[in-house]
Amino acid sequence: MKYLEVKGLKVSVEGMQIVKGVDLAVDKGEVVALMGPNGSGKSSLAFAIMGHPKYLAEGKILVDGKDVIKAPADERSKLGLFLSFQNPVEIPGVSISSFLRASLNSRLEMPINVADFRKLLKEKMLMLKIDEGFADRYLEGFSGGEKKKLEILQMLVLNPKIAILDETDSGLDIDALKIVANGIREAIKNGTGVLVITHYKRLLEYLKPDRVYVMLGGKIVRHDGVELVEQLEREGYDWINRD
Repeated sequence: MKYLEVKGLKVSVEGMQIVKGVDLAVDKGEVVALMGPNGSGKSSLAFAIMGHPKYLAEGKILVDGKDVIKAPADERSKLGLFLSFQNPVEIPGVSISSFLRASLNSRLEMPINVADFRKLLKEKMLMLKIDEGFADRYLEGFSGGEKKKLEILQMLVLNPKIAILDETDSGLDIDALKIVANGIREAIKNGTGVLVITHYKRLLEYLKPDRVYVMLGGKIVRHDGVELVEQLEREGYDWINRD
């Protein structure tokens, strides 16, 4: 049994069905890639797995064997799920440090004290080559690369069982991509399973996925090993439609 299993999942938004019966699974320590063109339903699938109330889901979402299809997002988070957004929400007046400590404490039985949290945060920021002053900035006005690093920093602090990363590589230059990839690999080394949603192979070259799923028209139409990424890079998605 995989830690996260999605079975026959259908997702509707404002009365329109976007995801049309998807099966996939991710276990702790695994890397699974989800690829597909824009509008294929990848982000809708991610939001539904995490429990966004706008995305109405039918089917099964099993987390450690428990069906959470009707559970709110905070309950799914406490079971070990994490979702990074393509465009994280800005929160004026709230510092990164305060936000991350509150997020971590929401998962812990006993709150972490400030000194221990600062030590943990400093360690993770150093890994991502983030200046210490970053921790005291408010959650607003970030560049695209800073937003991506913040998402990975949050993942490393929370140490989830399963992380769903939605186009984390989008808009990153080569240096930022390497830093983000190293952060993801550190999470994997610590046992986090990762579902990577991406259009490109460059991040996957660092992460070496165990399985690759291709989504078209709201359905998983193909899954295979890492060699599938190379074929998609060469031929796009038209060859799948022709099969």
